[in-house]
Amino acid sequence: MARLQAEHLYKVFGRRPNEAVRKLEGGAGRDELRADGTTAAVIDASFEVEEGQIFVVMGLSGSGKSTLLRMLNGLLEPTSGRVLVDGEDLTALSPRELRSVRSKKISMVFQHFALFPHRSVLENAAYGLEVQGVPAEERRERAQQALELAGLKGWESSWPDELSGGMQQRVGLARALATDADLLLMDESFSALDPLIRRDMQDQLIELQKRLKKTIVFITHDLNEAMRLGDRIAVMRDGQIVQIGTAEDILVTPANDYVASFIQDVDRSRVLTAGSIMEEPGSAPAAESGDEPRTDQELLDAAPATVSADTPIAELFTPCAGSGAAVAVTDADGDLIGLVARESLLAALAEQPQTANGDGPKRDSGDEGKVVARA
Repeated sequence: MARLQAEHLYKVFGRRPNEAVRKLEGGAGRDELRADGTTAAVIDASFEVEEGQIFVVMGLSGSGKSTLLRMLNGLLEPTSGRVLVDGEDLTALSPRELRSVRSKKISMVFQHFALFPHRSVLENAAYGLEVQGVPAEERRERAQQALELAGLKGWESSWPDELSGGMQQRVGLARALATDADLLLMDESFSALDPLIRRDMQDQLIELQKRLKKTIVFITHDLNEAMRLGDRIAVMRDGQIVQIGTAEDILVTPANDYVASFIQDVDRSRVLTAGSIMEEPGSAPAAESGDEPRTDQELLDAAPATVSADTPIAELFTPCAGSGAAVAVTDADGDLIGLVARESLLAALAEQPQTANGDGPKRDSGDEGKVVARA
C-alpha cells in the first residue's frame, strides 16, 4: 500500500464549487469558470507516493502546487476527491481526528522558517512534541537528536535571530524530524535561501533521506531542484498534473510541448545515469576497435572505471576520454550488468528529447517558451 494517495482531487474557490467541478469533469476550462466568478486551483489530481520516496511537485507560480499540498495534510478541504494516508481517508475524519493525524503522522516544513523568536533553537525544535503532549525531558532529548541530524549540534541555546537563513531552515527541518512523523511535506522550503545555501540544504536533505527513509512531498518551482531531489516528479500547469515520472522520464520523453520547454536547458549529463544508457555486456564491444565481446571478468579488468547504475553520466567523461574500453556498470554485489562505451555517452548527450506524440520541443511567444524560474 502506498504511504500517500491522492484520488481525483479538485479545489475550486468561489461560487457554486460543486457545480464548477461537474463542469470541469465535463470538459470546461479554467477560463470558462473564471467568467462565472470561480477559480479552479487544482483539477483532477491523482498520484501515489510510496514509502521512503521523495515525490516532487513542480510548477510555476499559480500552477496549483501549494494548494495541492495543503489538501494533502487537511489544511484545505478538497472540493472533490480523497486523500489517504496509510489507507486512512483524511477527508472523512472529524476535525479532532484530523488534528491528531496531523500532529503524529504529518510534518510540514515551510518556505518561511516560522520560528518563534522568543524561544531558543532547542525549544523551537521541540515545539511539535510540545503540541503532542510529550513530557519535557523526552521532547528535549528528541529535539536534541533532531538538531544533531540537521547539523546544528552546539546551537541549542542560541536564538533564531542569531542564525543565518540556512541555519534557521535547518531548525525548521529539525522540528519536523523531531516528531518522527511518517510523512514530511515541504512547501518551497529552500526557495528563500541564497543559491549556495540552497544547494547545501539539498545536500542535507539527500543525506538525511539516506539515513531516515522518510516519505516526502516536496514543492518547488525550480526544475533543477526537482530533478536533483525527486525519485518521481509531477509537473503541474494551470491546476493540472501534466506529467508524472522520474527525472529521466521527463528529460527523455516530455509529455507535451509545455514540459519540453522546461527541460531544454537542463544539463542532461547530471540527470541521465549510466544505467539508462548502458548496453548489455553480451551485446557491447569491449573497445572502440570493435573487439569481440569477452567474459564478464575480462570486461571488468579492461574497463577504465567501474560505476553503479545510478552514477550520473557526467562522471563518465574522464574515463571514457582516456580509454577506448567501455566503462563497466555493476550491481551491489559487484557483478557486471552493463557497459557504457564512448559512442553511447556522446549519443546520449546529443539526443534531442521527443514528446509523447513524437514531436520535438517547441518554443512559442507565450509562457510555455520561458525557461523555468530559478531562485
